[in-house]
This record gives sequence, C-alpha cells and structure tokens, in this order.
Amino acid sequence: MKLPGNMQGMMAQAQKMQAKMQEEIAAIRVEASAGGGMVTVKMDGQKHCLGVTIDPEAAGDAEMLQDLVLAAFNEAHKKVEDETQKKMSGMLGGLGLPPGLF
Repeated sequence: MKLPGNMQGMMAQAQKMQAKMQEEIAAIRVEASAGGGMVTVKMDGQKHCLGVTIDPEAAGDAEMLQDLVLAAFNEAHKKVEDETQKKMSGMLGGLGLPPGLF
C-alpha cells in the first residue's frame, strides 16, 4: 500500500528522528553516588552499569555497603531516565505534538 506523498515524508522523518534519538540516548553517561561519595555508580543511556567505585572504608560493613550500592544504582537509573526524557522532549517538541503525549 502506497501512502500519500506527505505521509511518506512524515514517516521517513519519524524514522530518522527515531534513529537519532536512539543514538543520543546511547551516548548518555551519568554518575551517581551515595554515602557522601563512598559508593559511585556509572551508567549509560541503556541503563547498563559501566562501573562501580567503592571507598575502602565502606567495605567493612557489608549491610551498609549493600544499601549504598543500591542507593547509588537507583540514583543513576533515575538520572538516565531524566536525561532520556529531556532528549525526547526536545526532539519531539519540534513535531508539534500535544504536550504530555510523550
């Protein structure tokens, strides 16, 4: 089925924007810490953990260390979500879609 010329152009533009958005999201890098910097987590835009840094002082108390790693990971995850939302809002804003749709 062939779409009208205007629709084909819009679909092609949407596909290009989607590819660009995926590239920009993949390029996101965030860092979050907990316990005053005792644990730091680095994460990319696909929410893959890129690294964890632990201050040797935090290693003595396993329960506290677990809590700090969890808190840092959750904060990094939230930062990725926030950055992704910003990028999507910026890109989709140019389409003239109703606010709050994405």
